[in-house]
Amino acid sequence: MRNTGPKCRNCRREGTKLFLKGAKCFTSKCPVARRPFAPGVHGPSQTRVKLTGFGTQLREKQKAKRLYGLLERQFSNYVLKASSTKGNTGEMLQQLLETRLDNVVYRLGLAESRAAARQIVTHGHVLINGAKLDIPSYHVEVDDIVTFDKDITVQLEKRSEMIAKATRPAWLDYETKSMTGRVLSKPQSKDMETLFDVTPIIEYYSR
Repeated sequence: MRNTGPKCRNCRREGTKLFLKGAKCFTSKCPVARRPFAPGVHGPSQTRVKLTGFGTQLREKQKAKRLYGLLERQFSNYVLKASSTKGNTGEMLQQLLETRLDNVVYRLGLAESRAAARQIVTHGHVLINGAKLDIPSYHVEVDDIVTFDKDITVQLEKRSEMIAKATRPAWLDYETKSMTGRVLSKPQSKDMETLFDVTPIIEYYSR
C-alpha cells in the first residue's frame, strides 16, 4: 500500500530534505528545519547514533524509495532489472528511476514535486509522441516528445515564467513557447539525484 501520510515525516525519518513538498521545502516552514529529529513521541529525546553497515544500506534504500515515491516491490524489481542489465548496476538503477514518466515531468520543471507530477500523469494530461499515457512508471526513450493536453496547458501557461527559469538536467530539453519536452539522451551519472548513495542499495539487495 502506498504511503499517503504526511510526506515531511519521511524527510524527518531520514534526517535530510527529500524535497517531497515542493516550494515548502525551501521555506522556514519546512519541518526538517523546524524539528530536526525523528518523528514520533520519542523523537525529541532520541540522538542519532552511528549506523551499522546494514543500517546505512537500509537508510539509503529508504531514501531512494521515498524520493521517487515507490513501493518496496516496485523498487526491488528495479534493482533486479538493473542487476540483470549489462553495465554498471548502480548506474542502470539510477537510469531506470530517472526515466520514469512521472520523474521526467518533474525534472522538466512542470511540477513542484514528484507526487504532483505523478498526479498530472495519472489524470491523463501527458502525451508521449502524440499518444496519451497515464502510467507514471512508463520509461521514456531517447528522442521521445513530451506534450500535454489542453486541460493542463492552461495551468502551464500561467506558470510559464517560473517553468522557463527551472533548472533541467542535460538529458532533457523543454521549449516553453510550445510547451514541449524532449528526451535528448540517456541520463548520465552527473545528472543523477545526489540525495542518496546507490552503492549501499545494491549491497543491501545482494545480501
